[in-house]
Amino acid sequence: MKYLVLVGDGMGDEPVAELGGRTPLQVARIPTMRRIAACARLHRVCTVPDGLPPGSDVCNMGLLGYNAAENYTGRAPIEAAGANIPLHPADVAFRCNLVTVRDGRMHDYSAGHITTEEATELIATCKQALEQDGLVFHPGISYRHLLVWRDGPDELETQPPHDIADQRIADHLPRGSRATEVIHLMDQTSQLLAGHPVNRVRRSRGDAEVSQCWLWGQGRALVLPTFQTCFGLSGGVVTAVDLVRGLGRLAGLEVPVVEGATGFIDTNYAGKVDAAKQLLDNHPYAYVHVEAPDECGHMGDAQLKTRAIELFDERIVAPLWEHLEAKGEPYRLILAMDHRTPVARRGHTRDPVPMAILDGPVGPVTDEAPFDETILDGLPLEMSYNCIHQALP
Repeated sequence: MKYLVLVGDGMGDEPVAELGGRTPLQVARIPTMRRIAACARLHRVCTVPDGLPPGSDVCNMGLLGYNAAENYTGRAPIEAAGANIPLHPADVAFRCNLVTVRDGRMHDYSAGHITTEEATELIATCKQALEQDGLVFHPGISYRHLLVWRDGPDELETQPPHDIADQRIADHLPRGSRATEVIHLMDQTSQLLAGHPVNRVRRSRGDAEVSQCWLWGQGRALVLPTFQTCFGLSGGVVTAVDLVRGLGRLAGLEVPVVEGATGFIDTNYAGKVDAAKQLLDNHPYAYVHVEAPDECGHMGDAQLKTRAIELFDERIVAPLWEHLEAKGEPYRLILAMDHRTPVARRGHTRDPVPMAILDGPVGPVTDEAPFDETILDGLPLEMSYNCIHQALP
């Protein structure tokens, strides 16, 4: 039996006026997902345990079969694992976004999805000017970077910048013990980057300038029981982002590197499909994660989110389902999303999302059924990690 989990990050939404009062999932051309829904068991799942935020970290833990309420220590330590950054027990990891603040408001959590090359220069400047013993910046991909702080503050309340779009940053600065140290460090990066050559070039092109580093998602090292221990399965995770890569590594799963995987609609879809096929050729389990719908939701772009969902259906779901069918061997395909990222809110919500579980092979399928938020009415609410435990050995 092969087990394949396909996750379109943040695909769920709310009715959008410019889409005629429908959601991106409802208007998107997604024939493959709808054919899967026509012959699958449909579930209404909650991916967020009580007391935890509806972040992709918490929600993907649930889709991997882990209860975040029992394990979660923060987002940044997971990303540190994904970036192969070892954490000492005294270390506190922070997620470090390059952001654009205008007139005191969070204008763009990604600084216009800054290129990795430009971002690396900016983080290098922060490293040179601000690093000291026990305080280290680690460059990542695009706007996503990390700070590791030995004996740093961890009893804090911090805000993901993608959840405070267009809001006053003064209302969302870190709070709690030693918060002033974190705010001071963020202010230092603002002063440091204001006249940076990268920003001068971006200004000349009309691109969003990087205002500062925004620190959030802090926590100490996370330890998970291995996936093999939990389910008796070997396999791997295919993703473009350190967050999901970190969950895979913490679970003891393989995490192949896919060149050109960006976490946006320009990602290397074919490379991700090839990586998943190779995993399934050598193991019984593969988890394939696509970030783009979530990013488009945070941008507040309904048309682009719709396109991202269509690309997920066309370039990930269709070829991988065809691969499983062509093998002619027993398989279980799990089609899911980690949370909703409504374009009107530009942030995550904890509302239930659909999941489809298909046992195959099923042969040619021509019927279609909805795979969107409308199917949730009348279905019992289940925790996502419970569904996964029931679906895996």
